[in-house]
Amino acid sequence: MNWLLVVAGGMVGAPLRYLTDRAVQARHDSLFPWGTFVVNVVGCAVLGLVTGAAVAGAADPDLRLLLGTGFCGALTTYSTFSYETLRLTETGAALHAAANVVVSVVAGVGAAFAGVWAAQTVWS
Repeated sequence: MNWLLVVAGGMVGAPLRYLTDRAVQARHDSLFPWGTFVVNVVGCAVLGLVTGAAVAGAADPDLRLLLGTGFCGALTTYSTFSYETLRLTETGAALHAAANVVVSVVAGVGAAFAGVWAAQTVWS
């Protein structure tokens, strides 16, 4: 039964990732992969909220499977982040590639911490 929760979350997260990526990237005329950046940071924040809620006792294991593993797992994309960074480097946009790595990691980890903090503030 647990795998159905992961599948259900993934069925929402994967198309949302694609649609969000396309919508965000269409609004930016830039080499920087804004679409991937946005979905990854949002996914980190959601996972932080779910994790913080779980630590505070407000999220049951089913919700963590549905949102944390399924939804966030399908929404976020380390492989696309890596590929886009590689492509930026290959096309001579090394500064954009370096910015993608640094900004994505800092923003993603920051969003996860903020999500945990927000959840613990609400449910403590």
